[in-house]
Parts: sequence; structure tokens; C-alpha cells
Amino acid sequence: MSQPPNPSHEGDDEQRLRPRPIARPSVDPAAASAFGRPRGVEGSFDALSRPGAVTGNGDRTGGAGGPVLAPPTPESLAQAFGRPSGGRDVVLQRPDGSDGTAVNTTANSGDEDPLWASEEDPWRDPGAAAVLGRPAVGDDETDEESAKPQGAQLSLPEVLFGRRVKPVALGLLAVIALLLGAAGGLVGWGVASTGDELTGELNVAEAEAAKERPAGSIAGIAKRVAPAVVSLEVTSGQDGGVGSGVMIDSDGYVLTNHHVVSQAAESEDAEITAVFTDGTRAGAEVVGTDPKTDLAVIKVNVSNPVVIEVGKSADIAPGDSVVAVGSPFGLENTVTEGIVSAVDRPVTAPGQNGDTNVTYDAIQTDAAINPGNSGGALVDSRGALVGINSMIRTVGEGEGGSIGLGFAIPVDQAMRIADDLIRDGKVQHADIGVNAASVSANSSEGAQVQNVRGQGPAAKSGIKEGDVITKVGHRQVRNAAELTVAVREHDVGETVPVRLVRGGRALTVDVTLGSD
Repeated sequence: MSQPPNPSHEGDDEQRLRPRPIARPSVDPAAASAFGRPRGVEGSFDALSRPGAVTGNGDRTGGAGGPVLAPPTPESLAQAFGRPSGGRDVVLQRPDGSDGTAVNTTANSGDEDPLWASEEDPWRDPGAAAVLGRPAVGDDETDEESAKPQGAQLSLPEVLFGRRVKPVALGLLAVIALLLGAAGGLVGWGVASTGDELTGELNVAEAEAAKERPAGSIAGIAKRVAPAVVSLEVTSGQDGGVGSGVMIDSDGYVLTNHHVVSQAAESEDAEITAVFTDGTRAGAEVVGTDPKTDLAVIKVNVSNPVVIEVGKSADIAPGDSVVAVGSPFGLENTVTEGIVSAVDRPVTAPGQNGDTNVTYDAIQTDAAINPGNSGGALVDSRGALVGINSMIRTVGEGEGGSIGLGFAIPVDQAMRIADDLIRDGKVQHADIGVNAASVSANSSEGAQVQNVRGQGPAAKSGIKEGDVITKVGHRQVRNAAELTVAVREHDVGETVPVRLVRGGRALTVDVTLGSD
């Protein structure tokens, strides 16, 4: 009998929740083109491999359950990348063995070893279908090279006389042998010397006698200067004299004093002989003389003489060391040393054989200068010529020894005169045209004019007798000798201001100097 429906189940369908609708968002066209099915394909891709499957565009796949076959390879690509015609196919496939793989007989054509030989790599995976081949160069080739037979060894006669070795190689071997022998000798000498020390034997070495001299020593200066200083012997009949000279030019020109060669300059029968430090003797002849400054130039017939280095007398000062080199009293190569006592010292000496007085601006020195030193060299601490020794001051008449007052002609003045003598044979000095005497009074000190030569430079400038000249140019005049040297410092024809005192009143006049 049927039961009535249970009223407690009524309304369940209305209370049960329904599934939510499927959300299908829109697909990005780019993602669809990259990951979506190809156009015309519906369902899974497996349908393409089933026999008789039809694609969405109506094409049919290959049969027998295989994949769709690719179209045939174009002929151009086959020729470029295919195997050459007539070549054998080589595949990396194991032969039929324990693993059950098939054998490719094309890989074993000929007598070549198969690439899949098991001894090639004992650690390879036996289930792998491919193996690595052996190296291009095997150990057998290396062993063959090492097993090559070597040539026969050469004997000593064959090396030396069989012309089997190049002479250059033999010479090199000889040099190496000599070097090894020398090295062995040195080692033996060293061992022997050490043995002497160990056994207590004493070897005394005697040092050679020597003298250590400081740089710029007098001995070093004399050694450089002496070859350029010559001793002069002048003979005229029964008379004669000695003096010194300095070689100033490689052509044989010697600078000396006028009073040394005055006899030879005045007499044709006089002879001059130059004696060098090595004993060489050579004749000489007078080139020119200047009695007013006691200078002369002679020429010696000698080749390649030693020439002295010429310095600058303007650079020396009182207190500087100087060395005098000459032949005092005929004693050749005498060297004396001293200092410069004064510079710009005007001195006057009477001329010889009626010559005019000698006047020049001298270098005063206390280096010993004696008769025979005249014409010799006065050099500085570098050995450079700074003066020509000329005269000395003595105590009285007939006593010609040195008392430490010697005078030398500055080389700056001497070289100018020597150039004129070599070029022209004579010298012209500037002259003011007056005779003067030294004067010293309470009011003035200078050179007093004794007389004025007519139509001379002084007369044309208005200088009169009795005027006291106190300055010429920029140089102070204190006596008559200084007036002469002050005027000679200027050139002939030069106009210089002359300051004088006339009647107690100072005047300055311009004088155009003439020639003596």
C-alpha cells in the first residue's frame, strides 16, 4: 500500500545551491596565436597520427599510423648538405649484441675498426646508441717516433779531421774549453790563497811610492804650464842674455818682454834660441816689439807646440793665488808661488838703450821674480795665463834679488798688443799730447802739465801748462804714470772728458785723443 509523501522533504530542491556558471574570459589574440591549435584542427593532436584522419581543411594524413610525411628535399639542398655520391654511410649504432640493437653493416665496410668498439671507452653506457671515436693520433705513432734508430757516434779523429763538424762549431767548443780552464785556474788560485791564510803564512805587499795631490795643486799647475813656457837665449857677438817666453799660438808665436830680445831687434847678427822643457832647442826671429809697454812677439820654428791657456786679468783680485813660471838666472822651469798684492798698479821704468820709458798698469805680486823671469808666465789657480812677468822692485842699485815686489803686464792688455804686433808689426797708443809730472798738494793730487805739444790734442782742447789733470774719462789720475795708462785705456780718435784744476778752479774739457 502506498504511503503518502513525507511532507518533511518538500522544498529541498529549492534550498539546494546550483553550480556557478563557467567563467570564460576572453583570449588574448597574441597568446592564442602562440599557444593555440593550428587553424583547422579540432580536438587533440593525436588525431593527426591515426590512419585516415582528416584535418580541418580536408587533407588526409599518411597511413599505417605514421606521422605526416615531409615533402621531398629540394635538389639544391641535397647537393649542398647531402652525403657525397658513392660514400659509405656511417652511423653511431651498436651492433647486435647483448642489448638487442641491430647491426648496421655499412659502418663496418672494409677492414677499419668499428666506431662502436668496446675497448674505445670501457666506462661508456652500454645502453647508449652512440660512442666517441678514438683519437686521431694514437699511442702507436708516438712509440714509432721514439723507436727511430739513431745515427752512429763519431770518433775524435772524425770530428777533428773528417769534416763532419763545421769549423765554427769547433772554434766555439775551443773557446768554451778555454773559459772553463780559466775559471778553474781562478778557483784554484783562490783556494791556494785561502790556504795560505789558514796555515798562518803572511804575504807582505809593498805599495808603490806615490803622492796624493789635491785638485788644483801647485804641482799640477806647474805640470800643465811648464811645457808652454820656454827659456830664451839671446846672443849678439860677445854679449848675451837670458829670459823667458810664453807660447800663445800653435803657429809658434811666443810672447815675451821687449828688453829680453831688444839686442836681437836692433842687430841683425843677434840670434835667439828657444829651449823647451824637454830640452828641444829651436831658433826664433823677432816679429815685432813695443818698447813703451815692454812687450815683444817672436816666432819659433817648431811644429805642434804646447800652447798656454789664456785667462782674463780683469777677473783677478788682490789675495788671489798666482804662480810664476820662468828661468830666473838661467834656471829653467823654475816655479814660485804667491798671491796678487794689487791690481791696476801704474808703474814706470826707464827704457834700455835709449828707449822711451816703460809705463803700464801692472799686476803686483809677492811671488818670487828675479832676473830671467822676465817674459815668463804668471798664471792663476787654474793654470790660465793672467800676466807677463816684467819687472821687480829692489832695495838699491846693483842688488837684483826679489824682495816680494814683482810686477806683471795684465794679459788683457798684452794680448791686444800681441795681436797688433803679429798683424802689423807695430802698435799705436792713444796720446793726449802733454808732458806731465806727478804733483801732490793740499788742494789737489794728480799729474801737472809741464808742456803742451803744439797742435796736439791737449792744445786743441785748451789745456795749458800748469794745469793739474785729476781725471781722464772715469779713471782717477793721481800721478804722471797713471795719466799715461788712463789715456792708453782708450782708442785713438776717441773723445774723452778730462777733468783738471787751473788756478784752484776745477774745469772739464773734451779731448779727442791722438796717436803716439
